[in-house]
Amino acid sequence: MPKFQDYPLLALRGRVVFPNTTVSFDVGRIMSLTAVKAATDADSRLFVCAQKFSEKDEITDDDVFTVGTVVKLRQIAKLPGNNLRLTVEGLFRASARQVRRENGCFIATVEEITAVHGDPSLEEAYFRTSREILKDITSSDNRITKEAVAALDKCTDPDIFVNLAAHHLQIKLEQKQELLECPRTIDRLKTVDKLLNDEVEIIRLERKINSIVRQNIDQNQKEYYLREQLKAIHSELGDDGEERDELEEKIKAKGMSEEAEQKTLKELTRMSRMQSSSPDYNVLRMYIDWMLDIPWHEETTDTDKLADAVKVLEEDHYGLEKIKERITEYLAVLKRTGGMNAPILCFAGPPGVGKTSIASSIARALGRKIVRMSFGGVKDESEVRGHRKTYVGAMPGRIISGMKKAGTVNPVFLLDEVDKISSDLRGDPAGALLEVLDPAQNSTFVDRYIEVPYDLSKVLFITTANSLDTIPKPLLDRMEVIELSGYTPEEKREIAKRYLIPKKREANGLKASEISITDKALDAIIDGYTMEAGVRSLERQIDAVCRKAAVRLSDGTIKKVSVTDNNLQEILGAKRFERDGKALSGDEVGAATGLAWTAVGGTTLTIEVSAMHGKGEVLLTGKLGDVMKESARAAISYIRSNSAAYGIDSAMFETTDIHIHVPEGATPKDGPSAGITMATAILSAFTQKPVKKSVAMTGEITLRGKVLPIGGLKEKALAAYRIGIQDVIIPAENKKDLEDIPETVRSRINFIPVTEVDAVFKNAIVGV
Repeated sequence: MPKFQDYPLLALRGRVVFPNTTVSFDVGRIMSLTAVKAATDADSRLFVCAQKFSEKDEITDDDVFTVGTVVKLRQIAKLPGNNLRLTVEGLFRASARQVRRENGCFIATVEEITAVHGDPSLEEAYFRTSREILKDITSSDNRITKEAVAALDKCTDPDIFVNLAAHHLQIKLEQKQELLECPRTIDRLKTVDKLLNDEVEIIRLERKINSIVRQNIDQNQKEYYLREQLKAIHSELGDDGEERDELEEKIKAKGMSEEAEQKTLKELTRMSRMQSSSPDYNVLRMYIDWMLDIPWHEETTDTDKLADAVKVLEEDHYGLEKIKERITEYLAVLKRTGGMNAPILCFAGPPGVGKTSIASSIARALGRKIVRMSFGGVKDESEVRGHRKTYVGAMPGRIISGMKKAGTVNPVFLLDEVDKISSDLRGDPAGALLEVLDPAQNSTFVDRYIEVPYDLSKVLFITTANSLDTIPKPLLDRMEVIELSGYTPEEKREIAKRYLIPKKREANGLKASEISITDKALDAIIDGYTMEAGVRSLERQIDAVCRKAAVRLSDGTIKKVSVTDNNLQEILGAKRFERDGKALSGDEVGAATGLAWTAVGGTTLTIEVSAMHGKGEVLLTGKLGDVMKESARAAISYIRSNSAAYGIDSAMFETTDIHIHVPEGATPKDGPSAGITMATAILSAFTQKPVKKSVAMTGEITLRGKVLPIGGLKEKALAAYRIGIQDVIIPAENKKDLEDIPETVRSRINFIPVTEVDAVFKNAIVGV
């Protein structure tokens, strides 16, 4: 044939055609169809070459490789859409010396590429090596047809062998083009040898992957098998898949501490190596989700202006000056320093005084989120510290769960009823709280579930308790205690007018113009229908009044209900309480009014003593505790040892039985503060001199007649105020507590500080 020959050029996308092979492919571009027509009009020969960029539709002569294959058209089949399917036979390799456009297609002037042989022995060595490797491949790779295997096995020409091998092997387009362009046979054999070795390694890896997959799955689960195979492929490539990448990106963007991030990434790596059906996979996935849900650096901005915070506190609560002052101090220091360990505040006081609700107001005043956790009846330490994630159904403790709920690292965290914590064989929750409520330790709090330190130093912890006595001392030592005492009747009236009446009026669908409650009616409700230190019972009574009003307004005959002290009994029924029911009706012999502290506030109690002929026995009734019984015996011993000073014949104690009784015998009573009250009643019984009805007292007595200090003076003073007591005898050491008592109470009660029991007798007993 002539050295140069013109052929219609056909550009193929993603395919290289080799000589000595027969291939089929579809064509549809106008330029390609024109080239096919030009070939059929001539000798049915085409110059076929690969397109450099397969995505291009409109190409130029620069978009095709210059080395290709001259092919012979063997079959042309028409397809829908004017497309053609061609079957061609590769004749020889050729290089295009010139490409031009003619009559709507490319015409290439090509020159045949002849094989360049070198050392026959070296060629034969590479040829044999390639044939041996190819036998190993074809024996295990079903993707190569039997016809192809037979053709390769019969081939004796190295160049033809290279063409057939390149055609049947699954290699990249660039590698095929390199084999097509290479003129030297020895170089073509070297390249094929390398490609065959690569194919052997790929087949080995495929076998390894299949072996791993088949150990873990059932052969019949086709879909599951495919997924596991894909996972094994990713693992072999060092790629754990899209989900793992997404989780890793979230973990790194979360802003965790370095230790927490490393721990979470380690668990992610473990999870990615497990089957998704494995129980441990779900455990680790839940752990990672928790670590991503917990706030690590998200923070709310505190209120800048102190006036705004104070305004919110004033709007929500009446009184509670100590709490408002403490929060104002905290804000002031925070503003000046830019940061500080949040204090641990403990609000202690009787029920209904606003301990829990003040926490919500503090959060609103600071501009923070609030989380509440009740400790009533909590016995399990894991409620605080969580469970290790190896346990079935394990979860973090309530502290970490609360932080997740808050979504910030600086919420107001309310730990309600910490005095109700108890312990059993499951651990001591109060002990677990020691770390949480210690400003020096809570920056590295470790929950058993997350297993890494978590910073709680920015959390404003607020605890509430009815009594401090049941709180373990180490835990109490970590808290700043702010005591909330009961309200005076005036404070209760103001709270009702400002908060309770509007709240219950709205709750019952009433308008302000439809109901009115006078101040005297409120006073009557407070005095006759409630007996409490707080306002919870008062709120229920106001709710009952609003419900009754709603019923009366429902028939439309009246437009407004006015509640006064005159019609209050008609609405609420008969009075339930009569000014505590514990004030003496007059000066009485052998009866004295004492003051006591209870979990619901202060109260008064009458101590009765009866001296009767007998054998000198002492009888104590009224369900008294051990401490109170000891106080009674100490009072008797003091009076007996000083009987001459009070004009009592000492022989009387040998022939007189003493019966000390405290009414409301079903109610347990204990404590030393009734000591001087019992001593006063005993002396009155023996001297037959009456005790003043206007006097109440509280204080512990010693055998030497000393009066020792007591606790809960404010609550006791409020109880005395409620029943109209005029004089209250207190230990001299309690004078410092008088400033905590409201001014309205101090202005109406005369407080008498004493150090000796003689002073008590002189102020309480007529004629002593």
